[in-house]
Amino acid sequence: MRAPISKIRRERGSGVFNTLRDMAISYQLRPGEKLSEIELAQRLGVSRTPVREALTRLVNDGFLQPTTRGFMRRPLDVQETLELYEARVAVEAACLAMAIERASDAEIAEATAFLEQSRKVPPDTPVERLVELDEGFHLRIADMARNAELRRILCNLNERIRFVRWLDMETVGRDSTQKEHRAILKALKARDRTASEALLREHIGLRRDQVVEAITRGLARIYLGAEAPAAARRANAPRAS
Repeated sequence: MRAPISKIRRERGSGVFNTLRDMAISYQLRPGEKLSEIELAQRLGVSRTPVREALTRLVNDGFLQPTTRGFMRRPLDVQETLELYEARVAVEAACLAMAIERASDAEIAEATAFLEQSRKVPPDTPVERLVELDEGFHLRIADMARNAELRRILCNLNERIRFVRWLDMETVGRDSTQKEHRAILKALKARDRTASEALLREHIGLRRDQVVEAITRGLARIYLGAEAPAAARRANAPRAS
């Protein structure tokens, strides 16, 4: 039995949006690049309507900006990146404070088990997977806060800074990140708001010089393809289903 037309269109639209969002995250859509609905529709094998709808959503999500004749990928900008990190610190600090008040012992134990399991990933694990595990730890704290809106905002921030975080993970290293996670979780378990927030802010904040260095490397990878993360190296996006 065939699915209703509305459901088919909805699923196709979701596939187009997810594909274009991934292209924006990995900067397959280059900074400042003007986007053609026709070319993207041909590339994805779909009509222009779901492409236009997806591009509009990506404007609202902060990846694109409108132009006089369409859309453009937002630049990889130092000040904007700093502001995104500041927003992330504020949101995660709020989540952590709520988690201290609301988290159950079982939730903290699950986060501890997740952290221990993630430590076992091989040293040659792709940086995209390492950042995914890192996001998973922080999202568990957001879940403990029991505030769906803060979690939604955090997910959007994660997506918008993910490319820079791939680059930062290469510099910081997994061992340092894991140690900081364990310290944050220990303070959370002790319900120590002051210590946990200080550890969190030190863990996720980036200085301007760090952002400048990451963006410089990021632009080289986008335009020169040097040592780019796998998600950023793909020349062609997968066809939307």
